[in-house]
Amino acid sequence: MPLQGKFADKLKEAVIAVLEPLKERVHTITYDNGKEFAEHKAMAEALDAQVFFAHPYASWERGINENTNGLIRQYFPKGTDLRGITQEQVQFVMDRLNNRPRKTRGGKAPNELFMGLQVDLLAA
Repeated sequence: MPLQGKFADKLKEAVIAVLEPLKERVHTITYDNGKEFAEHKAMAEALDAQVFFAHPYASWERGINENTNGLIRQYFPKGTDLRGITQEQVQFVMDRLNNRPRKTRGGKAPNELFMGLQVDLLAA
């Protein structure tokens, strides 16, 4: 379920719910400096992870994030009304990007590195 608004308590609950099953693999989390991350200490404690904050206007501190945003824009160009995007479309893009080999990761896909999964990109 999508979050409605920038509420720290709701974001905390959602982040913990999504990442707790992956707790063994989550060691660090880097956030932007928005007020919705005010509960960062509780999230870090619940997930036993270190939390970092990127400096404002320092996109190089979040290189993979910025690159992924660019890849997402190939599917949903800037200005796209995201309210019209279906869950199936989101899942399709997630599958494509999570199974796409990355040069900066030795040709391995995010799923390969994070989950140990090897998925045929053509099947995704």
